[in-house]
Amino acid sequence: MTLRVDRDAGTGVAVVTLDRPERLNAVDLDTAAELASLWREFRHDPQVRAIVVTGAGDRAFCTGIDRSAEVPQPWSPYAVDDPLVPIGPKANDLWTPVIAAVNGMACGGAFYLLGEAEFLIASERAVFFDPHTSYGMVCAYEAVYMAQRMPFGEVARMALMGTAERLSARRAHEIGLVSEVTPAGQERAAAVRCAETLAGYPPAAVQGTVRALWAAKEAARAQALAQAPHLVALGNLPADEQAKLFADRRGGSGGGEIRIR
Repeated sequence: MTLRVDRDAGTGVAVVTLDRPERLNAVDLDTAAELASLWREFRHDPQVRAIVVTGAGDRAFCTGIDRSAEVPQPWSPYAVDDPLVPIGPKANDLWTPVIAAVNGMACGGAFYLLGEAEFLIASERAVFFDPHTSYGMVCAYEAVYMAQRMPFGEVARMALMGTAERLSARRAHEIGLVSEVTPAGQERAAAVRCAETLAGYPPAAVQGTVRALWAAKEAARAQALAQAPHLVALGNLPADEQAKLFADRRGGSGGGEIRIR
């Protein structure tokens, strides 16, 4: 198992932890399948009335897709299989409120989860960035999710700057991505406190409010996400060229100083 789930029957809160700290909580195919299954399970569990999602360790919330995972792709450019598409709660028709507790790095495919949480609470050590363009990949799904939560110019800057720039927790709070910044190590407790409050309210009222909030932007999001597979198919470099860029940058070539703002 690559997830840890702690349920508190007394409060109605479940804490879901991505438990791959040795891989910076990157999502492989097993983790993706576990997440999708867990969200569907929660749909049928009336004892879980609010959820916190977080990452194990203090280095990362999630660093997206595990690049060591083998993800088979269709031969046709008209078909794109993205294993992260179903990892969020809304993708699995779950309307129980989800709060994200973020510490360390949150980048790339992490936005599939963050983009479907109701709100984010971040440690002062949290940083947000998207590496796609640095490695010859289109930032499509991630940009759509973040465009629902951040001003357009901030999304564009993060999506285009790649690994060269990281958004600090302070700046993320200033632009509305993060609702609360805590001292390091206190983000989970703060998220659980909020979740306990939500779990104490009548669940039908809470879930109806969640559904209403998402209805306000669902049409635009659905239309934008419908374009994402084609943009990825057209704009991504071949996998071997992506791998070379990744290796070059990890080896110290082709990268500049990372700016945190």
